[in-house]
Amino acid sequence: MPRLEWPLHIVRRVAIGVVLVAVLAVAIPLTVHWIGEMRARCGDGVVKSGGDDECVGVSDGSYPFAGHLEAVEKKIKAENDRVVGNADKEPYVSVAYMTSFTLTDDDSNSEESVRHELEGAYLAQYRHNRGDLSSSPKIKLLIANVGSNAAHWQHTVDELIDVKDSDDKLVAVAGLGPSTERTLAALNRLSDHGLALVASTMTATNIKGIKGFVRVSPTNVNEAYAASNYLKRHKVRTAVVVQDDAKSNYYAKTLGDAFTEVFQDSKGHRLVADRMTYDSSVRSAWENELRYMPGQLCDQKPQVVYFAGRGKHLTRFLDSIANRPCQERKFTVMTGDDTSNLTAKQLAHAADSGVRVLYTGLAHPDMWQKDPLHVAGPSARHFQPGGSLDKWFPNDPRYDGQAIMAHDAVLTAAHGIQMAAGWQGEVTGDAVGRMFHQMDGHQQVAGASGFIAFESEGNPRNKAVPILHLNSEGRSELVEVSAPRGEPPRKQ
Repeated sequence: MPRLEWPLHIVRRVAIGVVLVAVLAVAIPLTVHWIGEMRARCGDGVVKSGGDDECVGVSDGSYPFAGHLEAVEKKIKAENDRVVGNADKEPYVSVAYMTSFTLTDDDSNSEESVRHELEGAYLAQYRHNRGDLSSSPKIKLLIANVGSNAAHWQHTVDELIDVKDSDDKLVAVAGLGPSTERTLAALNRLSDHGLALVASTMTATNIKGIKGFVRVSPTNVNEAYAASNYLKRHKVRTAVVVQDDAKSNYYAKTLGDAFTEVFQDSKGHRLVADRMTYDSSVRSAWENELRYMPGQLCDQKPQVVYFAGRGKHLTRFLDSIANRPCQERKFTVMTGDDTSNLTAKQLAHAADSGVRVLYTGLAHPDMWQKDPLHVAGPSARHFQPGGSLDKWFPNDPRYDGQAIMAHDAVLTAAHGIQMAAGWQGEVTGDAVGRMFHQMDGHQQVAGASGFIAFESEGNPRNKAVPILHLNSEGRSELVEVSAPRGEPPRKQ
């Protein structure tokens, strides 16, 4: 059989063709994958996730999670660049501020509240790095977005765990978001990986037993005690509790349970009816449930209605009471700190109801002037008119107290970092978490919301609680500074 011999130029073309096919077989999938990755990225460390392509993850300030955050993120990015640029002279570790920064109607927080949180976190970073509390190692502040309703907490937590073992050496996570099942799951996972945790506004009493965890906010039990003490001093003897029955709302359940327990006593303070409930998880029903309650309250005639629910539900409840059948009867509503998450517009709308509204807040800028013995002046001054935040972020009123609480949370992490570094100690998440147990006496945190020392479960000891009044302009006014048990802690 004759041998088939191809001309050399054909052989070359075939060989080149085979090579090209092989290259394309590899390159095309890689290119498609690269294009897909680029489309999925919002910025360094931030990806699009979920059906709404929500940008979630961890940023050093280079990616603005929302337009209203650009001013504060720009300052955080500049400070982070300065810290990293001086790393050969001054070592640094990282602290992340984690919450939901991209918000929808499903969130209890508002854009105003999370913006104020980030402003307060930046102030604490600045004070620790090169302000009046300058110390070492320096802090790089990371911004961790878990998405609306913390839907993407797993992705963001995994990113934070990766940063722990990177050059940025993450040691603590502050902020942490509201008291929900998803937040609790995130806390446990971060704790399991040896990170110190400082909650800024988380108040649900049943969050406990987590290694390395503390909070700078009073618990719901403490808020209920402070509210009850105030009401009893002002001759209130009867109340009714209205509570959100949604299973995932730890805040509402523990707040309602706590007030029910502490208000009733043998001296004639009592609840005049069974607890009235609505379920915010049933979207088609909860607003109607609230609309039917005022008629019952007219019959029960309580001196105070204690509302254990989120701030955004409170506005609907007040609308309902404003249209009550017994218009001749005056109503007072006492509620918890989630009212601080309402926007100025929502607060003004709530004030229009004609119902007197009191609530236990977490902090207020006027606390220092009202009670200078129990609030750290050097911290509180930054929140006064003309203070640091006014200069950096003008025309952004911060009466909701969120900036103060975020500042105190990051300040607590910074204080733990400073203590862990003492006597050439190694600064790790576990070491910082252990330092929280030593923050007492002269080592207590000199916060703008009060002097902070921690109990064994991580709760602040007898924390100062402001009693606030929602005035006719929708602004929170400080009535007095209360405490769960007697006098709040003072400077040592």
